[in-house]
Amino acid sequence: MNILVLYAHPVETSFNAGLHKVIVERLTAAGHAVDDCDLYAEDFDPRLTRAERLGYHDQRRPGDAMADYVERLQRAEALVLSFPVWNYGYPAILKGFFDRVFLPGVSFKLVDGKVQPTLHNISKLAAVTTYGGSRFRAMLMGDPPRKVVSRMLRATIKPGASVSYLAHYSMNLSTDGTRKAFMAKVAARMDAF
Repeated sequence: MNILVLYAHPVETSFNAGLHKVIVERLTAAGHAVDDCDLYAEDFDPRLTRAERLGYHDQRRPGDAMADYVERLQRAEALVLSFPVWNYGYPAILKGFFDRVFLPGVSFKLVDGKVQPTLHNISKLAAVTTYGGSRFRAMLMGDPPRKVVSRMLRATIKPGASVSYLAHYSMNLSTDGTRKAFMAKVAARMDAF
């Protein structure tokens, strides 16, 4: 499969960087074509410009600022997100990717004022993430990242697509053992992806 990996963490020595490395290595070893999109390394600008917002519903054109990212998303048959949860949300750079790339005519179209998903090229979706706090604390806050993956992104991709959400909670209290166990879980999931 052609797999787009969206990675969003600025520190190359972080646990998330280790997870990202395992994701890419295991998917590649399994024979997949991996498009490794490290948003920080690519210096992705998450800010939606005034012009982009004013032209939000316009037909996409090859010269658009996000044309390369749109092409990469539309070429993908699967999508893997690798990110930490900060303040119960996505890192700004990943949120900005959704805002600037998941556009009308790309991830959905409007027909008579109703949204119709169009990312049916994506038949598998996985999110690999870490939280500083506990699962209970995330649930109290509504766990927005999990809901975006399991509801919004699920509704945007191919109907019936496989969706998984792998989260290591309580990173603030994690140990070598809990991190190794989660790393092994992610490796096994990527091997079977």
